[in-house]
Amino acid sequence: MGNKQPVKTAASAPAKKRKIGNPINNEKTAGYIFTLPFTFGFLMFMVVPMAISLYYAFCQYNILQPPVFIGWDNFAKMASDAIYQKSIGVTFYFALVSTPLRLIFALFVAMLLLENNKLSGFYRATYYLPSIIGGSVAVSVLWKRMWATDGTINRILGINFPWLGDTRTAIWVLIILAVWQFGSSMLIFLSALKQIPQSLYEAAMVDGANGWKRFWKITFPLLTPTIFFNLVMQLINGFLAFTQCYIITQGKPMYSTEFYTVYMYDQSFTYYNTGYGAAMAWVMVLIISAVTAVLFATKKFWVYDGGL
Repeated sequence: MGNKQPVKTAASAPAKKRKIGNPINNEKTAGYIFTLPFTFGFLMFMVVPMAISLYYAFCQYNILQPPVFIGWDNFAKMASDAIYQKSIGVTFYFALVSTPLRLIFALFVAMLLLENNKLSGFYRATYYLPSIIGGSVAVSVLWKRMWATDGTINRILGINFPWLGDTRTAIWVLIILAVWQFGSSMLIFLSALKQIPQSLYEAAMVDGANGWKRFWKITFPLLTPTIFFNLVMQLINGFLAFTQCYIITQGKPMYSTEFYTVYMYDQSFTYYNTGYGAAMAWVMVLIISAVTAVLFATKKFWVYDGGL
């Protein structure tokens, strides 16, 4: 009898190895796919326009004709532009005055709303509402009417003062509007206040500390990281303020309310000096970067990062 070959069965056949992908690589691929819309939008609507504006900053460009490269002429022009220099001073004054006032008012209201009751949610939403609608055109128009010579403010005070026509008070009309939009900072302060342990206040009360000492020795030091965050964000918003000035005062009277962004807009789209406007935009980027760098450099001297 010949040698019989063994019969291969399904059970005796070697099992084929199933290829299993690396789960880490699969997660990375899924992450790339889900972030692709944001990445595409960021590149197309942020990075690319910024690169184009940087090129226009070194060109003579009026939108209607092709740009012509002129080097640093747009930046040199700023040194002799009196209105440009005035706009820088007005913008710094607005940002450096409105931001501290807004933060002080926001912290004060946050401490009032710290206690929970049936109407706490309603009050918080009410105080936050100005931050949502405060920058709108409709509110700016209403604000302009309120402070007009025949507006609500003069009727309440029983006077006939030109708030928007006086170089001493016009900027304060815009500052008060900015301070009124304190809702976002207030909610951030409120959240930070709730994170402070009550046991610290109880121990301080046992030691005889009054309310003022408890604020300066406990509340304020532990709030300094939140104050720093709000300070940076609100200063940037102050430097970039536009709608209030453009709708309410248009930079008048005598350029006393000429915000940097409004003058940049006028140069770019009213006078068609778009190259000069692009140069102004990049100077503002440098100004905001410098101010932010100074704040971070001084952070170690007054911000408490030791934790609770």
